[in-house]
Amino acid sequence: MSSVIILLVMLLLTSCVTYFIPIESFKQQFAGIDSSKLNQVLVQGPYFDQYSYNANPIKTIKCVDKNNNPAELQNSPSIEIRFTYGKNNKRVIFYFDRILVNDSSVIGVRSRFIPSFRKTIPLKSISKIEIQDGHKKFGYTGN
Repeated sequence: MSSVIILLVMLLLTSCVTYFIPIESFKQQFAGIDSSKLNQVLVQGPYFDQYSYNANPIKTIKCVDKNNNPAELQNSPSIEIRFTYGKNNKRVIFYFDRILVNDSSVIGVRSRFIPSFRKTIPLKSISKIEIQDGHKKFGYTGN
């Protein structure tokens, strides 16, 4: 019994903290960033050699915690962003460094291994933006 309690406590301590980005703040953070502003990054994954892709240039993500206190996350390949959108509150998860925002939509890559696995969602249909470090073993190298 005590080993189960210890395991549960360890899971709680190492679980991912979810932050929120108010929609207006999200738009402001991506203002002026278009496909010409993307940076070529080199990423090291846990099971394979390095690979590169174009990532948005945001270094620090401004967000809030569950109590609406300001927080900042350093952008990395392991940061995930979840959008709740549409009439039926659909959810989609993207890698933060692989999203781009224009006047009317968010375009994101949903898979680290299949870059063509993209999705576009209407910006005006977003009701909630959550962000967290998934603690996946991906990191920028040579930047």
